[in-house]
Amino acid sequence: MLGIPDSYSDYVAWEQLPHLWCAGCGHGIILKGIILSLGELDIPPHKALLASGIGCSGRAGDYVACHRFQGTHGRSLAFATGIAAAQPDLTIVALLGDGDAGAIGGNHLIHATRRNINITTVITNNYNYGMTGGQFSPLTPENSITSTSRSGKTESIMDVCSLVAEAGANYVARTTVYHVGEMHKFFKEAISTKGFSLVEVISPCPTYYGRYNKIGNSPEMLNWLKEKAIPLEKYNSLSQEEKQNFVWRGKLIQRSREDFISKYKKQQSAVK
Repeated sequence: MLGIPDSYSDYVAWEQLPHLWCAGCGHGIILKGIILSLGELDIPPHKALLASGIGCSGRAGDYVACHRFQGTHGRSLAFATGIAAAQPDLTIVALLGDGDAGAIGGNHLIHATRRNINITTVITNNYNYGMTGGQFSPLTPENSITSTSRSGKTESIMDVCSLVAEAGANYVARTTVYHVGEMHKFFKEAISTKGFSLVEVISPCPTYYGRYNKIGNSPEMLNWLKEKAIPLEKYNSLSQEEKQNFVWRGKLIQRSREDFISKYKKQQSAVK
């Protein structure tokens, strides 16, 4: 069934397929990676929840048969925090886009990380707002051509991985949809990590970003990601000038800072 083993088919709302994402978009690859990771970790659908917001990534909830929640733009992590506190036995994956994570949702991202709430956040970074016309976002690289930066984006890019690492996340990694095996590995590690975890996945948007920046169609964008995204160790060995031509991929942080629910339960026990 579309490359998904029968043992994982219970996670998929097959009657909703085919999906509505643009041809060549990476959202389907990312959703499949999340589903396969949940299945391989033996997490049953009734114990899993996919939280999403508004934008291209927000459609993902239509295609899963586990619990799902869709919040207003940028607020998914706020709602997911409440769900995680009320239902600590749920495995929660929040699937966010550029705006959900970095713009209107940036404040919620920082505080969910600071609390170290038990949520795995997956950011689909396609370098622009794909659903609303290809505008630039905080995660759009500097000098990029978008529908709202016709002569190039003036603002510098927001490094969301470094932000959440400094804010206290227990797991932080970045990869691309081209590096699908690495992506799958990071998803499993992130979901298995107690506390707040984040995986940023750079994904092609041939409809807008690839076309505006003359990168090409989906296969050409995948090859572009293959060349542009290099291992973290190699990236760190480059000069500052050389780094402007690349983006790092790899695991930035993995640690075991005590999560919010564990700390809360200890405090409650002490009061009693």
